[in-house]
Order: sequence, then C-alpha cells, then structure tokens
Amino acid sequence: MISPARRAAFATLLRVFEEDAYADRAFPAAAAGLEERERALAQRLAYGTIQRVRTLDHGIEALGRRPVAKLDPPVRAALRLGAYQLAFAEVAVHAAVNESVELVRAAGLERAVSFTNAVMRRLALGLRELVEALPEGTVTEAALRDSYPDWVAELWWRELGPDEALALMRAQNEPLETVVRRNERKPGEIAGEPDAEIPGALHVERIDRQALREGLFWPQSRGSQLAGLAVGSRKGERVLDLCAAPGGKATQLAGEVTAVELHPGRARELEENCARLGATNVHVLNVDALELPADLRDFDRVLVDAPCSGLGVLASRPDLRWRAKPLPELQRDLLAVAAERVRPGGTVLYSVCTISAAENEAIVDASGLEVEPLGEEWPQFAHPRRPEFLLTLPHKHRTSGFFVARLRRSQA
Repeated sequence: MISPARRAAFATLLRVFEEDAYADRAFPAAAAGLEERERALAQRLAYGTIQRVRTLDHGIEALGRRPVAKLDPPVRAALRLGAYQLAFAEVAVHAAVNESVELVRAAGLERAVSFTNAVMRRLALGLRELVEALPEGTVTEAALRDSYPDWVAELWWRELGPDEALALMRAQNEPLETVVRRNERKPGEIAGEPDAEIPGALHVERIDRQALREGLFWPQSRGSQLAGLAVGSRKGERVLDLCAAPGGKATQLAGEVTAVELHPGRARELEENCARLGATNVHVLNVDALELPADLRDFDRVLVDAPCSGLGVLASRPDLRWRAKPLPELQRDLLAVAAERVRPGGTVLYSVCTISAAENEAIVDASGLEVEPLGEEWPQFAHPRRPEFLLTLPHKHRTSGFFVARLRRSQA
C-alpha cells in the first residue's frame, strides 16, 4: 500500500525535477481528489522535499554511496521523498522506508527495488544525525545545511550579516502563517482572527475552498497586502497596475483601475479573479507594460509590483530558490514606464517580493523620483537600513518578504 499523500508528493517531485514544472502548477494536478488532510500532508511532503533537496542529496550520496544524478528518475524521487521524511518530518520510519520502496516498484523498476530498500535502511539509521551534525559557521556550510544555492546565501550573508541571514534561511524552510484578505465587496462570514496591523487581513487555520470560489476572500500574505495598502488609492482616482496578474493587489485598489497583463492566459485568469471578487472597478488590458498605448497616461497612481527573483516568497514557492534570478533591468524599465504614465504630482508604488538591495533600494535610487517616506506610517515594517522604505522579513514578521517604496513625480 502507498498512501495517497505520498503518491501525490512523488508525482509532484517527478514533474518538478524531471520535467522542470512549477511546483504550484504540478501539485494541484497531482493532489486532485485528495481529502483535506491527505492534501495537506502531500503538500508538506512535496514542498519540504523540494526546499531541502540540496541537503537531502548530500545525505543520500554520503550514506547511499551513489551519485544522485546517476539514479533513475523514479528512484531519485522516491529516495528524496523518503529522506525528507526521515530527516525533517515526524512520520513513522517504517512507513517512510516501505512506501519509498513501493513507489519504485509501482514505477515498474523492479530491478531497483532492492537498491532502494538498502539505501532507505541506511538513511533510516543515520540521516537525521548526519543532517543535524552539518555545520553552518560559514556561508558555504549554511547553504548546504539549510539547502539554498550558494549565491542566495552569499547575498543575504553580505547584506544582512551572518545571524540575520541564518534566521532568514531557516524561516523560509518552514510554513508561514496562513492569511487571507477579506473581500469587503461581498457579504459573508469568514472564520479567522483579524490581524492587529494590516486592516482586512485575517489569520485562518486553512483555506476554505468553497468560500474562495465564492470570492469572499483572497489568499494574500500580510507583506503583499501591505504593498497594496501603501498604494493609497482613493475613490475617484485613476490607477494603473502595470503587472497585475493574478489580481491580489489590483482587486485591493480603490478608484478606476487599469490592470495590465502581458500573457493572454494570465490576463484571462486575472479577469476571472476580478469577476469572482466583484471588482467591477478593474479593467483588464492584455498588453506589454513596456509598450502601452499612447493614450494611457496621466494616472493619479501607478503600481509597479515588478517581476523579481522572489527571494521573499521561498517558503510558499519551494522550487523558486532553484530557478530564481534577479531582474534589475526589467524592474528599471517598468519603473521608467510608471514615471512616464503618472501625472505630475502623482505617486508610483514600487514593490517586489524579494530581499536584495540590487532589486530593491538600488532600483528606486536610480529612478530619479522623489521618495515619500513610509517608515513613519508603518514603523513596524520600516526597512532596517533605509527607514523611508518598508521591508517585511519572514524571520521577523512571519510573512513573506516584500520591499515597498512610494515615489512621487515632480510637478514640473
């Protein structure tokens, strides 16, 4: 017997590592039809394995004495999944071992069953101790123990210092709080605890999928909601959202909102989400934000929630750490478009879900726009080095990492 949760996690790992699929796309398909408890376990196993894969591969190679890259894909996925359970999850050892072996058998690799069984038994005897003994005194050691690419660990080590970097790396290997934004456009009761700092944010135990389908709320971290609130849009204003899909922030904004999305599929998804949430003030435009029609100008406010390396959302996007790359050129270009399209005296809100000076304050500093200090309005989220900006940090604020800056175009 193989539990439905482990089958779904196994299928997700194969899609992500062997087919380069995105975890948040692969998992829903693999977990379709699972009851809520099994689905939650499957996601925990799949996402945890993807996050910790560098550490797991080190342990498998040390104890299994064979390069992971040379294993058959189903064997590799089964060993990684089993190793995660043995090293980081509180599950029965026999279940982790036996079901990993059965996953290989079910994949039709009978010749690899005995090998998988032997390696899993060695992992059961020594993997947790091996992992716990890994040092993290240097940036290279920390990257291995906490399972990050070297460049990410080096970036945070340099910008935050070793102690803060370690705390951040550890925090993004753990599930963050589950928070939704209450949709005030629709009546209905949502069970949850209101957040003390972010108006409209609710802490919930789980996502109520029926209420989500009815548009009563939108799953959105407090860091993301903070960025939407900082736009400061009001009824009667014209607002441009340059990178709008899937619509979390666009549907948060007041005023007449023009929501731009480049990709046709994501634009359709954005329209569907706006309709579900009753955001009739949002008009979706399927165009390239860098090539807007000439008549789209003189907006009171522009939101640039720019594509980025995503280093602030690694807890919820487990595969992103292995594919992330900084995008400063695109961010500069988008901010330049915003500066052209906002009216004189209007404001631009620049936000990115990353923790990297090159994509955060350096982009704003090069924009030539006047900074409107936000740290006094939201002192608990003030950037530690540049308090005129906001920076939410997973290890401090228990939410996703967001950089937020509000800028003003001169009247001239």
